[in-house]
Amino acid sequence: MIGVKIMAQRHSLRTFYLLIVTQTFSLIGSEMTSLAVSIWVYKESGNVTPLTLAAFFAAVPRLITPSFAGVLADRWDRRYVMILADAGQAVGTFLLMLSFLSGTFQLWHLYLVSALQAAFSMFQGPAFSASVTMLVPDHHRDRANAVQQMRGAAAGLVAPTLAGALFALVGAPGVMAIDLFTFAVAITVVGLVHIPRPPQTAEGRATQGSLWGEALVGFRYLWARQPLFMLVLTATAVNFFLNMVGVLITPYVLSLTGSEATLGVLLSLFSAGALVGGVIMSVWGGTRPRTHTIFPGTLFTGLMFAGLGIARSPLTLGAAAFVMMIPLPIVNASFDAILQIKVPPDLQGRVFAAVMQLSMLLMPVAYLLSGPLADGVFEPAVHSDFWALVAPLVGQQDGSGIGLMAVMAGLLVVAITALVYLAPSVRQLEAILPDYVAVPGESPEVVSVGERSPVPEGSA
Repeated sequence: MIGVKIMAQRHSLRTFYLLIVTQTFSLIGSEMTSLAVSIWVYKESGNVTPLTLAAFFAAVPRLITPSFAGVLADRWDRRYVMILADAGQAVGTFLLMLSFLSGTFQLWHLYLVSALQAAFSMFQGPAFSASVTMLVPDHHRDRANAVQQMRGAAAGLVAPTLAGALFALVGAPGVMAIDLFTFAVAITVVGLVHIPRPPQTAEGRATQGSLWGEALVGFRYLWARQPLFMLVLTATAVNFFLNMVGVLITPYVLSLTGSEATLGVLLSLFSAGALVGGVIMSVWGGTRPRTHTIFPGTLFTGLMFAGLGIARSPLTLGAAAFVMMIPLPIVNASFDAILQIKVPPDLQGRVFAAVMQLSMLLMPVAYLLSGPLADGVFEPAVHSDFWALVAPLVGQQDGSGIGLMAVMAGLLVVAITALVYLAPSVRQLEAILPDYVAVPGESPEVVSVGERSPVPEGSA
């Protein structure tokens, strides 16, 4: 019996790593498309507002979709949810490619596709994060989450260099065609693997109902656990300030350096830092309690984000970008582990979705504000008389206004994070909130390896 259990765990771990590899491959394609289109739009328009509007239209569906994605992740075979996510995004890329090839591309096409792809991408996160619980044994969970966080970093490290080279050879439509191929690979692999169904718990049975009713379960779960809810709200505030300026990184670097090649290298350094952070976490495993990893890591990220605004040369920009990203996968992996330990497995799709939705609550506002603030306030202010007060800090050239925005955002992240970290209930939430413990009789709906479990009855 022990030997069978060990074999099953090894098979599940192989499935987990196979999914990681193929999803990273798909992410590389998506990152290449995003960068190729961003460069094309910025060079054609000369303004940052179209880029921030694209980010805004991508953020709006993220306020609505996750709740329903979480319900489906708990109701359906989670493979089907991930396939739906990839297929929907592939349709968006295909439509955008047709727009470029036909010569009819307009900015509203980009906004529409950004919204479509964002809506489908939200199905991926809850399903994949909840699947980690079923594929990875408890003692490997923190490290597995770190490996999961490395997906985006690895894609971000490879994609800028490839996108820059391929953009010059085949243009934006060619890059999109490669992206479609990566989607096809990811969909095929997800369709062939097996992800065990979670056990049905008493708490999970009590939440069953209509689609609308179940969509609120994750929010109610967090609200009933105030320390966890406060931690999520902290993430909401941090995301607001970091994303308000983060969406301006491409025009910021191009303004300071005037070089697309330098931009590609710096974007790769962002990802390299995150990749190093993921490796560190996969070896280290983080602190216990995990809040002593989450809060110091976020504080450090805020400080380095402010440093990014002060940096003006490619060397200092690259150093700040690299170091700033190291804590992020460590922080995210630790937070995911807390949810996977505390939340019953058959509720995790909805809880992860609620966390995702709340953490992105203010992002549309951030994107609406960032473009007008940069184009209409901070960048014009560089040439005003009062700018002499801040010029020693951020310089007095194109891009310095965005630099000041980065300094302000980073310092606000530090202040908010430090304030919440001082609250004992949040700092000690792992001791306050009980771990999920399986009750005898709550057994998984076991499906033999290779067998496809059907979509449950009653699903929307």
